[in-house]
Amino acid sequence: MRTRFDFDLITSWIPEGARVLDLGCGDGELLAELVAQRRVRGYGVEIDPDRVLAATARGVNVIQMDLESGLEMFEEDAFDFVVLSQTLQAMRRSDQILAEMLRVGREGIVTFPNFGYWRHRVAIALGRMPVSKSLPYQWYDTPNIHLCTVKDFEELCRTVGAEILDERVLHGGKVVSALPNLLGSLGVFRFRRRD
Repeated sequence: MRTRFDFDLITSWIPEGARVLDLGCGDGELLAELVAQRRVRGYGVEIDPDRVLAATARGVNVIQMDLESGLEMFEEDAFDFVVLSQTLQAMRRSDQILAEMLRVGREGIVTFPNFGYWRHRVAIALGRMPVSKSLPYQWYDTPNIHLCTVKDFEELCRTVGAEILDERVLHGGKVVSALPNLLGSLGVFRFRRRD
């Protein structure tokens, strides 16, 4: 059973034969799926050596590097889509990685756990950091250093000069249309440079 519902939405947004850069690609599941279903061409970027090996085993072209150092090795508009799936919250400078995504890709797709989700708010109100399916770590061992809400990400897009093309908020694999910043646990955004 699929646990990454954002992958289905991302796959639906990427056309056949697109050039794709998957940042923080993990074990390469998304990129391998895009190659199989959409015949995309592209690369994954991952820092963890075990995940790099797993992605390579899936047949994914993967580059081991730290995203925090930037994407200088890639030329401007080298890709049709740059994907950052559930990695934004682990970045030290979220604004800089978004700016780099806009530089090297025509469009960006970002997914992230929505810190504004009602269960997270309740945990905070009760005096605890939230632990949930979308935020599965305790505060002391989490890789997440910058948590944001759907509204925060919309503002970040404005700040870095990104035009939001599509925005979906999911919970349990379903799109949440009523009060998405409160009732959705995962934000999924598609954007491009503002003209």
